[in-house]
Amino acid sequence: MASSMGGMFPGQQAPGQIPVGGPGGPSQPGFPGQGVPGPRGPGSNTLVDELEASFEACFASLVSQDYVNGTDQEEIRTGVDQCIQKFLDVARQTECFFLQKRLQLSVQKPEQVVKEDVSELRNELQRKELLVQKHLAKLHHWQQVLEDVSGQQRKPTDLPPPGPLAFLEQASASLPPAPLKPN
Repeated sequence: MASSMGGMFPGQQAPGQIPVGGPGGPSQPGFPGQGVPGPRGPGSNTLVDELEASFEACFASLVSQDYVNGTDQEEIRTGVDQCIQKFLDVARQTECFFLQKRLQLSVQKPEQVVKEDVSELRNELQRKELLVQKHLAKLHHWQQVLEDVSGQQRKPTDLPPPGPLAFLEQASASLPPAPLKPN
């Protein structure tokens, strides 16, 4: 995998790397593997260097004294927007680089891609299994609480239901029946 990352970092270039524009075609400045081979010369940047520099420029534009003391809000907004747009462009180029390397890897070593997919699926399955276990534990807890509550409600059912006439009903049940009147 380290050899497929050639050109991304200073002093590295993949063997037989073909520029993005094709052999002999136009290439984009700053793309990995297209700077000066070997040690970097002045002015040759890798994508990582450009990404870092554009991020620092974004951050600097937000905390710069020029922008803090500036009165023209539109000028400040335009400068910050340009810095952010440059950062996003370099980030897209970096993403493109890694996608190209991923494509090369999938063509050269398809079994590696399958192994990675299987590993990701196993990890996802473990994560979901833990989630199911967590939910089952909560379910068992609440079932126990429900059983405890329903068990407590069953015990008082032997007593008369509470209410304003409950005492009278209980007292009248213990009295002998009233004699019947003859007609």
